[in-house]
Amino acid sequence: MHLIVKASKNNAKTDDQLLRGAKEGDRAAFSELVKRYEDMVYKFSFKVCRNKDEAEEALQDTFVNVYKNLSSFDGRSKLSTWLYRIVINNCLMKKRRRKLDDLMESYDEPPAGENSKHNARIPRWDETPADLLLNKEFHELLEEAILKLPVDYRIVFVLRDIEGRSTEEAAKILGISHEAAKSRLRRARAFLRDQLAPYMNVQEEAVE
Repeated sequence: MHLIVKASKNNAKTDDQLLRGAKEGDRAAFSELVKRYEDMVYKFSFKVCRNKDEAEEALQDTFVNVYKNLSSFDGRSKLSTWLYRIVINNCLMKKRRRKLDDLMESYDEPPAGENSKHNARIPRWDETPADLLLNKEFHELLEEAILKLPVDYRIVFVLRDIEGRSTEEAAKILGISHEAAKSRLRRARAFLRDQLAPYMNVQEEAVE
């Protein structure tokens, strides 16, 4: 009897293997990394920049930065975390070229122990009723509201409530304290709550 041996379909290299190869000058390995992560990088860039052209520029800049700084990546954090940081830096640099009005001055933290709508939150998207997600008018209002957020608050909101990262991981990505990340998230949610109040039933919940 002849045994037919099927080739394994799980021959894809790990990120660590591709990174080692790229560091040694293997362009094919680097190209595979780009192919593996370009969709994630572009989508995140667009969520932060809210602009197609800027997102495309951030995508290109991010992988240029990655290529130039491969030797500095020591693997202590996940590759995706490193990519998030680079995307954020690129988007921030683009935003700093333009004057950004601080629309959040009226959304300062309430005194400790005081009940306030600032402790309210926008429900996570996976908790949002399907009919609301399909509402065109709601989506248009959401896009406008997110665009109005100062970029520092927008980034935390995107990482936490859209990308599904924990507040602790968002803080690590941004290089800020856990409390600072929670503060920015509260303010972002408070602003979006007011903007979207006609369309959403907001539940009160402390930021975790």
